[in-house]
Amino acid sequence: MGVAVNLHEPNRELMDIKIILLLVVTGIGILNTIYLSYNALAGKDVACYFFPDEWCKKVQYSPHSKTFGVKNPYLGFFMLVTILILTMLYLQGGVPFWIIFAIITFGLLFSAYFSYVQRYILKAYCTWCVLSALVFLGLFIIAALIFFN
Repeated sequence: MGVAVNLHEPNRELMDIKIILLLVVTGIGILNTIYLSYNALAGKDVACYFFPDEWCKKVQYSPHSKTFGVKNPYLGFFMLVTILILTMLYLQGGVPFWIIFAIITFGLLFSAYFSYVQRYILKAYCTWCVLSALVFLGLFIIAALIFFN
């Protein structure tokens, strides 16, 4: 479990597809956090799709939009870039996969907590926060398939 990719593994193509999916979903997450980080730095409202505009603003400017004084998009960006770098190192045999899986699991729990905050405390959703939660859910599923292979 959680070892580097074996080039002689019979399910090599399936493993390649999982790793590619992991990288693509990570890339989507990075783009999402870049957008959110840009708007946070510029002090601009994020575009709100699928939900009322006031919901996104409520989430974006709530006290829950920071963790230990750091805006959540910055933390998400850091976490996703770390996952990207560690995955590249894993492909070279330099990092065990359990480390990546642990970070992704933490990210999923982080997203689940903020989904709870949006639903039960703020009673409002942000499109980009929902996308972030879906990214971490997708990453977790893919990573679990790799880790428990």
